[in-house]
Parts: sequence; structure tokens; C-alpha cells
Amino acid sequence: MTSNFSQSALQLCYENMNGSCIKTPYSPGARVILYMVFGFGSVLAVCGNLLVVISVLHFKQLHSPANFLIASLASADFLVGISVMPFSMVRSIESCWYFGDKFCSLHSCCDVAFCYSSVLHLCFISIDRYIAVTDPLAYPTKFTVSVSGICISISWILPLVYSSAVFYTGISAKGMESLVSALNCIGGCQIVVNQDWVLISFLLFFIPTLVMIILYGKIFLVAKQQAIKIETSIGSNKAESSSENYKARVAKRERKAAKTLGVTVVAFVFSWLPYTIDTLIDAYMGFITPAYIYEICCWGAYYNSALNPLIYALFYPWFRKAIRLILSGEILKGHLSTTSLFSE
Repeated sequence: MTSNFSQSALQLCYENMNGSCIKTPYSPGARVILYMVFGFGSVLAVCGNLLVVISVLHFKQLHSPANFLIASLASADFLVGISVMPFSMVRSIESCWYFGDKFCSLHSCCDVAFCYSSVLHLCFISIDRYIAVTDPLAYPTKFTVSVSGICISISWILPLVYSSAVFYTGISAKGMESLVSALNCIGGCQIVVNQDWVLISFLLFFIPTLVMIILYGKIFLVAKQQAIKIETSIGSNKAESSSENYKARVAKRERKAAKTLGVTVVAFVFSWLPYTIDTLIDAYMGFITPAYIYEICCWGAYYNSALNPLIYALFYPWFRKAIRLILSGEILKGHLSTTSLFSE
């Protein structure tokens, strides 16, 4: 009697198909709330990052090596919002994958590739900021457009090659054949990765993140020293040469940019660290993390793609002005590409 009731109450992803995965849906009210929350994050990631890309590419005043890196980072976050988050939203809420096995592999590949692309972009941005703050006068000759192009190419090519190797060769599941067989059901999209590849993935996240933290630590020390030096010069009432005044202004501008991008790095670390630790725990302790904890960590990481435009809007007056011009339709006037965005 009890067995028959349980069988009838059991929901499957595909009711009339043998080998279907078990479906564990949320209540109708919870589903509506989750679709609103996850959908809002996806829309914010798409629209916000698209505004960043349009701003940098359209306004000639923003055509700089550092801003090209920011636009490329925004492109990675845009792709997360449009090609990863919507499908993950359905999988998370419905507990089923309705988009086929081939797209499951492609989706997982894109998910990992765009994540590591963001890591490398942020790492190169931290290097750019370090050079700009520590040697502001020589910075334009050290970090040129061609150097920025090389950094952008590396930030895209390496993650795509790595994620393709992980998800299309099957090498990451070596030694996990029994688990792959147990998880194999229609309506599922569980990618199995063995301990060795989980460790590699962790190092690919940890090493660039450590570089960022070290560089930004040095940046803020140098910035503090520069601020003290400027205050001392002003306090002593010594006449400064025009070149010294120019250097002080450049240093101040670069410090402000470094602080803003430092906030971006901190947001990235706090967003992705829980997910990275969770995958390590699951790999080495037998998948002990509850499903809802994994989903929270996963969506915390996804939401990072929506945070960067909000940070730029909060700290960059030029980005706020660019948004106003874009949303008002003024951008359609060709001459506005040369307008000044730094008048605020």
C-alpha cells in the first residue's frame, strides 16, 4: 500500500519515458519567486553588460587599452547572462534538464569557459592597474592597445580550450565511470569531474585570484604613499613644477580607477569562492553538500556577472552619463561618439 502510494506520488522529468530522472519541484509560490529572482539576475547581466560594451566601443574618449579589457570582461559576463543563466534557471527550479544531452555539454562548456575568462580578464586588469599606479607616466608606453589585445586573446582562448578538453574528451570523468552510469538518466545534466580535474580547476581559479589580491595590496600601499607625499608637498608650500603637478593628477586618477576595479575583484572573489570551495568539498568528501547549498553557491557565482555594471554605475560618472545618452536615444546621433564623458 505504502509502496504503491510512493510510486504514484513520484514525479518524473518525462512521465511516459523509461529511464527518466526523478523530478523534485518546488511549490508553485516558491517557483514564481525563484523565476523572478533568477530571471532578474539574467536580465541585469545581459542589459547591464551590453551597456558597458556599447559605451566603450561607441564613445571614442573611452577607447583605451584598460577600457578594452573592461569591455571584453563585460562581453564574458553578457554571454553568461544570455547563454548560461536562463537554462540554469530552468534546471535549478524544475530540477530537470529539458534541452538535450548535446546542449547540456555545450552549456557546461560555456559556463566554465566564461567563468575562467572572467578570472583571466580580472587578473590582467589588476596588472594594468598596478602598472598605471606605480608608474603612471610610463604607463601609456607599457600597456598599449596591442598589449591589451594580447591579454584579451589569452583571456578567451585558454578558457575555451580548457573547457572544451574537459567536457568533450571525457578525460575529466576518468575513473568515475560507475558514478556516471548511476547519474545517467533522461532529463539530467550532471557533469562528473574527477578529483584531479577539480583540483586543476581550483588552481586555475586560485592562482590568478592570488595574483590579483597581491597586486591590489601593493597598489593600495603605493596609493597611500603617493597620497602622503602629495599632502606633504602641499603642507610645505613648496612650489612644484608643472611636470610634478601633472604626475600628481595622473596618479590620483589612476588610484581612483584602481579602487573601483579593486571593488570589482573583491565582488568576484566573494561571489565565486563559496562555489569553488563547495566543488572541492564534494569531490573529496563524496558529494555531501545538500542540493540547495550547491544551488545557492552556484547562483551567487552567476550573480557576479550582473554586479560589475552596478559597480561601474556607482563609481564611474562617465558610465552614468553614457547610460543616459544610450537610453535616451542620443547615441543615434553620429557626432556624439566624440562627446566628452568626463565633464561631471
